[in-house]
Amino acid sequence: MSHDPATDGAKMDYAGTMTYADYLQLDAILNAQKPRSPDPNEWLFIIQHQTSELWMKLVLIELRAAVAAVAADDLPPAFKMLARVSRIFEQLVHAWDVLATMTPSEYSAIRPYLESSSGFQSWQYREIEYVLGNKNPALLEAHAHRADIHARVEQALAAPSLYDEALRLLDRRGFAIDPAVLARGARQSHAAANDSVVAAWAQVYRSPREHWELYELAEELVDLEDAFRQWRFRHVTTVERIIGFKRGTGGTSGVSYLRRMLDVVLFPELWKVRTDL
Repeated sequence: MSHDPATDGAKMDYAGTMTYADYLQLDAILNAQKPRSPDPNEWLFIIQHQTSELWMKLVLIELRAAVAAVAADDLPPAFKMLARVSRIFEQLVHAWDVLATMTPSEYSAIRPYLESSSGFQSWQYREIEYVLGNKNPALLEAHAHRADIHARVEQALAAPSLYDEALRLLDRRGFAIDPAVLARGARQSHAAANDSVVAAWAQVYRSPREHWELYELAEELVDLEDAFRQWRFRHVTTVERIIGFKRGTGGTSGVSYLRRMLDVVLFPELWKVRTDL
């Protein structure tokens, strides 16, 4: 048989063997879009949110592995995981760029078909916030109608956050961390900067060679929060661009609510120490 340059010798008979579509479950993925309106722009809305949920799934896989690594004093793998999460958040930022091509009139044509569905109900996003330390137990109620999901989000709320483990690590490495910080329940946010933690990070930054792993961890955490903030900010601007100040489909105040979320600081001492150094 003569060689066909178009196939470059690739196998062409895949009967009974694993294929690309089989491995990636493409039948399920590509048939998971079920537009409810006659407007073709709904495809963009659905696909953007579905792909974002897939990226969030990977964020959770990487974050949970990073939390376990920090808890085990195994920092080099955690650095790689946290760096990957920061890059995923960059990817999610650019996803908003695509959705921003939807005009207000285009969104208005599909909005009635969303009924009460809203990104506020994303349990993966809630888990990400909980793993990163923004613990608000009241938000669990949005998942009360699904016992399995409620249990999953509850588990994320009750588990130590990434920053909880970072603070415990500082304590194990000999820094004088306020016992009240270490005794704080995992279901509570570490919302306000603590002087003992600021002093510990300041020591790390002033002597990076002496505390190189902690120095690198601090910068990975700052990179992570920076990328997360950009994702949230791009969300706000995209929503305002498309719907203005209308209320969200899930009942929130929409842009006003999202703007308040921009004020949440996940790792307060790592930002305060920059002023103190």
